[in-house]
Amino acid sequence: MDALHPRLLVTRFAECFEFYAAVLPELVGATLIKGTAAGPYANWDVGDEAVLVLFDRAAMAEVTGAAGLHVLAAPAQDTVMFVCRVQDVDAGTEVCVRHGASVITPPADRPEWGPGLRTAHLRDPEGTLMELQSY
Repeated sequence: MDALHPRLLVTRFAECFEFYAAVLPELVGATLIKGTAAGPYANWDVGDEAVLVLFDRAAMAEVTGAAGLHVLAAPAQDTVMFVCRVQDVDAGTEVCVRHGASVITPPADRPEWGPGLRTAHLRDPEGTLMELQSY
């Protein structure tokens, strides 16, 4: 049973699906359990635990009764970040960029955050903030 997992609501489902299908196996050893680029749902697990779920934003709006509402304007700052602990932040960054991510903050040591911590910050094709970290 999955205790907790992130579910990203995306408008560019096919593009996000292709991105995460390409990078999650290499970054965290995740396996696609269900879904295709056609959407509206896909999930990846590590072992028996969900690591990420994608859901089409319009499909979720239908479920919640918000389909007629305007899409909220993007906030000035991010309100969510998808964090992946990886073996090698530099290699993980290269994998993500190769599959369409954009680098926000290149790989850097962050001793002020914790001993041996190294991070990089990227945006997936939808613009969701990602952090790759190793320690």
